[in-house]
Amino acid sequence: MYKVLVIEDDVMMSNMLSMYLTEEGYSVKQAYRGDEGLQLAGEFQPHLILLDLMLPDMGGLEVCAQIRSVSSVPIMILSMKSEVSDRVQALKTGADDYLCKPFSMHELTARVEALIRRSHKVQSDAAMQTAAAAAPAEDGEGIQLDIERRLLLVRGQFVETTFSEYELMKLFLTHPGKVFSREELINAIRGFDSFVTDRAIDVHIVNLRKKIEQNPKEPKLIRTVWGFGYKYTAMTTVT
Repeated sequence: MYKVLVIEDDVMMSNMLSMYLTEEGYSVKQAYRGDEGLQLAGEFQPHLILLDLMLPDMGGLEVCAQIRSVSSVPIMILSMKSEVSDRVQALKTGADDYLCKPFSMHELTARVEALIRRSHKVQSDAAMQTAAAAAPAEDGEGIQLDIERRLLLVRGQFVETTFSEYELMKLFLTHPGKVFSREELINAIRGFDSFVTDRAIDVHIVNLRKKIEQNPKEPKLIRTVWGFGYKYTAMTTVT
């Protein structure tokens, strides 16, 4: 049974989410404050976190950042804030999805299912691991993918990634040189049953460049193909 942690101070909203997700077969824990959410995130070890931005004791973005510093668990932001700048800031902080209130429970569960499905593709991961392992690291950049721990090894240092960043890097590393459109990248990390903008992909690319490029302002690994999308230019390995 997959586990979902709901961090939401609105008791009625929290109870409604918990009831609906429980009926869908999830094991759900609720937290009404940021500090409670952080504690439960460590104790409950959820497969996904639903996080409100407006909490009574601390900002949701701060909670997101603290969780992301120690875990790659998928985080979906739930918020009344609908401005593009709010969504972008949440993605930069480490969130994987952003859903504006009010929303339909059908859409919520579709996104939850998509995020969890993408984070637990064990058989697919194994197949990608085999395919990528056949390509030796010839470029000297030292970028490797650790499937079991869902980490990047960047020039000898392990680097934490968000769920979406990890999925994008896995796609790039197993298909070096292939040009991906933004639509293809969106489908790779979300599936067809959840909406993500081109801007969200651009934000994830910016964050990945900061983590793997020696000079993010002049990227040599993740290259922009103007008017189309992105490609990864180096060979690499999976451990």
